[in-house]
Parts: sequence; structure tokens; C-alpha cells
Amino acid sequence: MREVPLIGPYQRDDLLAWGQEGGRTAAQFLRDVYSLADQLPDRPTVFNLAANRYEFLVGFAAAMMRGQVTLLPHSRVPHLLREMIRDYPDSYAYVDHEATGAVSELMPVLRRQHSACDLCPSDPPLIPWDQEVAIAFTSGTMGKPVPNRKTWGALTSVAQATGARLGIKERERIIIVATVPHQHMFGLEASVMLPIVHGLAMHEGRPLFPADVGNVLMAVPERWLLVTTPIHLRACVVEGITVPKRGLILSATAPLARDVAREAERQFQSEVREIFGFAEAGSVAERRTVAGDWWRPLDGVRVEQEGTVCVVRAPYLPEPVPVPDRLSVAPNGEFMVHGRKADEVHIAGYRVSLGELTSKLLQVEGVQDGVFVMPDEQCGLVTRLMAFVVAPGKSSEEILRQLRTHIDPVFLPRPLVCVPKLPRNETGKLPREAIDEMMRQWREEKSCEQ
Repeated sequence: MREVPLIGPYQRDDLLAWGQEGGRTAAQFLRDVYSLADQLPDRPTVFNLAANRYEFLVGFAAAMMRGQVTLLPHSRVPHLLREMIRDYPDSYAYVDHEATGAVSELMPVLRRQHSACDLCPSDPPLIPWDQEVAIAFTSGTMGKPVPNRKTWGALTSVAQATGARLGIKERERIIIVATVPHQHMFGLEASVMLPIVHGLAMHEGRPLFPADVGNVLMAVPERWLLVTTPIHLRACVVEGITVPKRGLILSATAPLARDVAREAERQFQSEVREIFGFAEAGSVAERRTVAGDWWRPLDGVRVEQEGTVCVVRAPYLPEPVPVPDRLSVAPNGEFMVHGRKADEVHIAGYRVSLGELTSKLLQVEGVQDGVFVMPDEQCGLVTRLMAFVVAPGKSSEEILRQLRTHIDPVFLPRPLVCVPKLPRNETGKLPREAIDEMMRQWREEKSCEQ
């Protein structure tokens, strides 16, 4: 049976995690894992809700040692979390803060006891390659989140391939800082698995606001790698934060506008790279955003056209995984993304992606954030798109006037609604449920005005 070490090529005193309380070594990490493994209840699944990235990793590793599967909730919204807990009734919760609401009401809660543990083997424990270790959920942007089972072999293979593509060397003096939650698939792969597989260090926290990101990166004692999203990177560019030069920026979860990537590289004097992936398959391909539209699959990954769909094949995937996006695949295996299939709309004989329209909207001067949506209800024979826009100081008429120069008139949103902010989740995505709620509130306000 093939087995893979819990952590990569660390020496005992190598830095594994860094935060406000200082550094934690690989040896300390293994002591913490062995100590926690003895404290875990005998349950098959665990909701790992730890906010601290190091505490999350300790809980994740201890659960693996006990053969338990870690559930990675896509949302902390109370009613959604309740639904997930009811779907996995034999679970417990692992936390690093006081648990409230559905978590404390519906299942046992465990918080790590910081007890002394002298046991620290010279080698990390081995985890079977095919052991199921996590269940990740889709984001819910297209409907009800779907669970996706992940093996230790899949997670370590993706981390190895990603590090190789980024040119990372084993035990390189790099600290990974992430604005992405570690319960998200990209966050797990890039901010947890990437460092422990290659012997790097992770930052324990999750800075969100541009000033916080800048402060953390300025304090990093080594070279930095920022794992982030387009919405967070765009905010950092607009704010013009100060960071040490020649780090590396890795973005995912949504397409990154090339002008944002270009400005980020100029301001921060650091390369911006993107990861293409989805929860069902994990990370699939990489590109340097400013270099062009084509994606290059990670080593060992193949993207192939099969009939009307494209699929991902990899040694760690038990079967081909359909790609939810529309792709053009070149003979050399590289591909171009044309948007989500479920994102495509047809109006008056024309076809376009909502993502493409949103990208055009974000290019309008003064627009800070925005999204095109297709209402579920269709009035009469004419289908009308809507758009919600964050653009302080701008009227909807001004934005529409500028938008006419970017898109075909048939796709102009009717109405275009200016709002203070969009209800994005922790990874910058807009779940379908949140969009529906925005539309419902807008309709209620309109009916009250009449």
C-alpha cells in the first residue's frame, strides 16, 4: 500500500507556521498533532471550523491519523451550516474559539487542550495514498452546494504539481500568506497543502483588508507568497498598499482581469499567477495572467474534449471529471476558458456569458464592484438582464451610458441597480442564494415605491 508522509522535507527546527505569537517549528507541530489525536472522539467525520490556519492544520492532521474525514463547510451562514450538520449527524466540531448557534446545539464540540507532549518521532506519520481525508463543497453559485471527496494522494499530488509549476524549491525560505479561508478548496490546496508538502511556512492568520495584507507582508521575515482572490487583489491595487518587492501572487476562485494583474505586477514588483480549478477536480492549470489567455495544465493533468464536454484526467482522480466551463483545447493540451456553461444566456438570438458581461461592467470608470444576473422570472416574451453595481458617486444612468460603449445594446441591463456593496462570501464569490435575496429586496423596495 502506497503511503505519503504527513508533512514534507522539514528539519525538526524548520519554521512551519508564523503568526503574532512567533514561529512554530515542524517538531512542535508533530507534538501538537500527536497530543490532539489522543483527544479526538470516535466519530467518522469532523467539521474543522478553526479560524487560525495552524490550528486548522493540527486538527486536520490529527483527524487523518485517526482515520476521520474532515468536512470543509462552504459557508458559515447559520441555516446553511445547520443543513450540512444534519447531513452528517455523526460528526463533531473542532474549533479554536467559543462555539455558538447550530454548532454547539447540534453536535459535540472539541477545542484543543494545550497539554505537554514529549512524544515527537523523528519521522512524520505516513498516510495511505488512497485514504479519504476531506470532503469539499462547491460554492453554491449555481445552486445547492455539492460534496466532493478528496484523498490524501489527490491533495499531495496537486500540491507537488503546483509547487513545481511555480518554481518552488524544497525548504525554500518562503512564508505563504492567504486572504482565502482554509476551508475553501483553493485555500486548502494553496495555503495549507502547498507549504507542508514542500517544507515551507504558512502565516497563521487571514488578513482581509488591504492595509492588513500590507502590514502582514511587511512583517514577514522571509520571502512571501500571497494566496488571494481577484476581489482582494483588486482592493490592494486600488489602495496602493506597500509590500516588500519580489514576492509572488497566486490568485484563483474567479477570472482575474488582465489590467488588475498588470497593475499589481507594476505596484508590487511581483509576478501574478493564476490557478484554474474547481471543487470537483481541484487545481487543474496555471498561467501568468499578463502573458495571455491560455492555461497550461499542471504536470500529470490532462484536459481533453470528449464529445460536447471537456474532462479532466489525472492519476489521482478515480474517473474523468467534467469541466463546468466552456473550453477551447489546443493540440498541445493548453486551453482557453470561455465562461461557465450555466452562466450562458441567450437573448434575441444572441449568446453571451454573464461573466463576460460582468467583466465589461468592471471596466467602466468609477465601478468598484458589480455583477450581471438573469432573473428567474421572465415577464412576457422579452428577457431582461439585471446588474447590481457598487460605484460611489455614480448614477445608474451614467454607468449605462459608459457601458453602451463596451457591450451590445441587447445585453444592457434593465434595470441597473446601484448598491452600497455586494454580498460576497469569504472567497469573493456571490452564491446564488445571495443574488436571489438581492433581487427579492429590490422588488420589495420597488413595490413599496409604487
